[in-house]
Amino acid sequence: MTEGGKKRLRQPRLAEIVASSLRSRILSGALGDGDLLPKQDELLAEFGVSPPCIREAFRILETEGLITVIRGNVGGAVIHVPKPSTAAYMLGLVLQARKVPLIDLVDAMRLLEPACAAQAARRTDRATTVLPKLRANIDASLAAVDDPSTFIGLARAFHTELVSGCGNETMSLVVGALEKLWSAQVDELALNKSVHGTFADRSVRLSLAQEHERIYRAIAEGDPLTAERAIREHYTGGGERRHGFDTDITVIAESLKP
Repeated sequence: MTEGGKKRLRQPRLAEIVASSLRSRILSGALGDGDLLPKQDELLAEFGVSPPCIREAFRILETEGLITVIRGNVGGAVIHVPKPSTAAYMLGLVLQARKVPLIDLVDAMRLLEPACAAQAARRTDRATTVLPKLRANIDASLAAVDDPSTFIGLARAFHTELVSGCGNETMSLVVGALEKLWSAQVDELALNKSVHGTFADRSVRLSLAQEHERIYRAIAEGDPLTAERAIREHYTGGGERRHGFDTDITVIAESLKP
C-alpha cells in the first residue's frame, strides 16, 4: 500500500523487537552463558506485551541457538553464548547438505592456513602466545611417534593451535571452523586403527613432525614468507592427504554437534 505516494514501511513484529533486545543482552555479555533469562512475568512488565509475544520471542532465540527453553513448573530459558564450535557445526551442516567432499575442505585449508601462519609470524608477542603451544605440541608428537592414533590427534592439534594463535580474531574464527570440522572428520575416520593409512609408517610420522618443526622455526624467527611457504609445501606434499581414507566422501557435520 502507499500513502501520499510513499511506501508504508512495515513495522517489525513486537516479538522480533523483544527478541532483538534480549539477543543484544546475550551478545554484549550482560547475560552470561548458562544464565537464565528473566522470568516471563518480569519480561511482560518490562516490555508491556502479551504472553504469546514473549513465547514467540523465545522461539526466535531458541531457533537461533541462543537459548534452550525448559518447560514445566521449574522451567526457564537457559542462555547459550555463541561459540566457535557452534559456527563449525553450522558450517558443517551446510557443507553436508551440499554433499561437499572432504577433499574440498582440505583444499580450502590449503589456501587459507598459510595466511594464518604468516600472521602468527608477524605477532610481536609470538614468543609468549602461539610458540609455547606449538612447541609443546611438537614435543608431545615426537614422544608419541610410536603410537599412530595419539600421533594423528596431536598432528591435527598442531594446525588448530596455529590457527587459533594467529592473532587475527576473524581469521581464527573462520579458518578455525574449518580446522575443527576437519579434526572431527579425522576423529571419526582416521583414528580407527584399521585406517591409519600412510600414518601406519613410522617414517611418515617422523617426516610430518619435521615439517611442523620447520613451520615452527619460521614463525619463531618472525619470517612470514617462509612460514607461509612451509605450510603450503606441507599441504602440497600431502600433509593432510596422508590420512589414507577416501577424501571423496561427504563432510560429516554430526561429529561436531554441540
